[in-house]
Amino acid sequence: MIDDDAKKLGLDPLAHQALLQVYGSGKRGLRVSALAERLDIAPSFASNIVKHLVTEKLLRRGSDVSDMRAAVVTLTSEGRELCRDVDAQARVRVDALISRLEPEERKVARSILMFYTGPGAVRRTVNGKGAGRSAPARQRSAG
Repeated sequence: MIDDDAKKLGLDPLAHQALLQVYGSGKRGLRVSALAERLDIAPSFASNIVKHLVTEKLLRRGSDVSDMRAAVVTLTSEGRELCRDVDAQARVRVDALISRLEPEERKVARSILMFYTGPGAVRRTVNGKGAGRSAPARQRSAG
């Protein structure tokens, strides 16, 4: 269901997961090799996904200051906005699911859902309560 929301915004599921991993890494970004490891894919495949997301202006590629040979990716403002849009759409579904769980089950569900929905959607549902607002989805062209 979350991947369907991402597809509506012009992202394939693996590119969406890549964006979520970078989104969750904060301002410091993520090495392409670490992204490959997190997604359990070959580094060359991760590099191709990154190239596509850089072309779409969703990621910015730079060098790691501690090792200039390593590439680090960070979200652009457009990439961050897209992640927030997907989060907003996911939040409604996550809230509905978590509200049905017992407190101990919520903790387990939260850790599992964090990977799939990104940190933003899950943080707001720790106690089974959503943030109470939803940002409008921005439609992206599929090209």
